[in-house]
Amino acid sequence: MNALGSAEQKVFVAFAWVPQWMVGIAVLVGSAVVALVLYAWILRLFIRLAGRFGTFPQALVDRARGPVAAVLVIAVLGAALPAAGFSSALTAALAHALLIGFVLALGWGAVNALDLAAVQYLGRFQTNVPDNLLARKHLTQVNILKRAAQTLIVVVAVSGALMTIPAVRQYGVSLFASAGAAGLVVGLSARPLLSNLIAGIQLALTQPIRIEDAVVVEGEWGWIETITSTYVVIRIWDLRRLIVPLTYFIEKPFQNWTHQSADLLGSVMLNVDYTVPVDRVREKLKEIVTGNPLWDGKVQVVQVTDTPNNMVQLRALVSARNSGQAWDLRCEVREKLIAFLQAEYPHALPRQRAEIGGSLQDAYAEGGLRGPAAGHPQQARLRERAQESAAD
Repeated sequence: MNALGSAEQKVFVAFAWVPQWMVGIAVLVGSAVVALVLYAWILRLFIRLAGRFGTFPQALVDRARGPVAAVLVIAVLGAALPAAGFSSALTAALAHALLIGFVLALGWGAVNALDLAAVQYLGRFQTNVPDNLLARKHLTQVNILKRAAQTLIVVVAVSGALMTIPAVRQYGVSLFASAGAAGLVVGLSARPLLSNLIAGIQLALTQPIRIEDAVVVEGEWGWIETITSTYVVIRIWDLRRLIVPLTYFIEKPFQNWTHQSADLLGSVMLNVDYTVPVDRVREKLKEIVTGNPLWDGKVQVVQVTDTPNNMVQLRALVSARNSGQAWDLRCEVREKLIAFLQAEYPHALPRQRAEIGGSLQDAYAEGGLRGPAAGHPQQARLRERAQESAAD
């Protein structure tokens, strides 16, 4: 015993020159390192066990890894703090810092738990199928509400951490008690954030837009790519991104092409000559879409919609399962109809008519067309026009 006591005294004398604060730091760092090493060993054991029970336990362990490590280190540091030998003031300050860290770690864990719950819930829905309206509805609602709840958790956690500081708590009480003007300024400055947050909750409940909806906003056509807590990202057809605040979809009108279903009607406009055989164009459209994997088999029709500037305007309507397939189908139909007219009915392509001397009957003949028959009233007008030209 005397020999052991003598050895301890020698060690103490050898390290007597080390400041007390360095000893305290070494105690805290050593405690944290030991806790992390033990935690890493236990975590590997849990990961090995979780792999036997499916993906959910693995995801749970992965999401809880950071918050649990933080709580464990804080708890170990709190237990080792009295043995560090710091002054009472420094010990109290460090204990308070650990308390703040504990509150924030709980908020971190709550955010991760909410995110895991959302992922597990949305795992039941598939958005890469033709009829994905229900899946997009749940995806939009869960994402918006999740972000709103996470924002609320962060605000509550930070507020709770700050309220543990007596000076901050006293300042908040005095601010709300006597500084009404300052409170009004703070409220006005936070108005955009609060309005977008409320707009996000409205969008989640009413759902005028959903993820992957085809929309027209500010004259730009694209798809809803992301809905955050403050803004919406629209993926334009040429891969640009249009960033729009959430309040836009509450306050201003816009077009949503897939609000009720993902099915769309695509229109192809053609300006052709009056001699176009409309029935043959209808037959050709049916031939083009039949068997085409882009066509959903519902709508294929050709209509004469207008006669602008001595031409006939044809509209070919075709239906598809979603906006992307509708766009590709429209381009294919347009290309094949133009090729069909060029190959079989070139005279039906758009042309400008002009009468330069001679008779209109000759103009018809040169164009390979049949003019008014003999005895037709128009023949008399043609003869009169020819006589007037000869007299001049």
